[in-house]
Amino acid sequence: MKKNAAGDGPVIIKKYANRRLYNTESSSYITLDHLATMTREGRDFKVVDAKTDEDITHNVLTQIIMEEEARGQTMLPVNFLRQLIAMYGDSMQAMVPGYLEASMESFRRNHEQFKSAVEGAFANSPFAEIAKRNMQMFEAATKAFKPGAAAEAGAPVAGKDEDVATLKAELARLQEKIEKLGH
Repeated sequence: MKKNAAGDGPVIIKKYANRRLYNTESSSYITLDHLATMTREGRDFKVVDAKTDEDITHNVLTQIIMEEEARGQTMLPVNFLRQLIAMYGDSMQAMVPGYLEASMESFRRNHEQFKSAVEGAFANSPFAEIAKRNMQMFEAATKAFKPGAAAEAGAPVAGKDEDVATLKAELARLQEKIEKLGH
């Protein structure tokens, strides 16, 4: 997250003792939802304690994740959370952040390759509209991993059994193509 619309460095957000967040760029108070939106847009920011000037960005980002999870936007499976907690204090703890960051970057790259493969395979076919709707749903499900993506309105899901069966067959064919591309 290095993109910045204004200025050379990250936007400085001050967090006051009363838990209010102040955006020094816009000279206005903001919420955690605003910070979540800035993150999705790829805006670089740094949250500092207004009294001590301590960098508390990590804590605030963790708080945003906790709030998203509490809203029912769960993305972190319980087993993953347990494994992550178990890594604290482990001899491998220092390696976990780099591994998770590399894994997330790989996921994003794979998402883009998958999207391109699906769009190419369905171009000029009767399944193009179905593929488009499914890609919109897939993108909506992964928008937290893709900073800068605009939230798209949910597309209606194909309800006909015939459409579903046809789509499954096309997806199986695409999976074979993707596997061939990967080798």
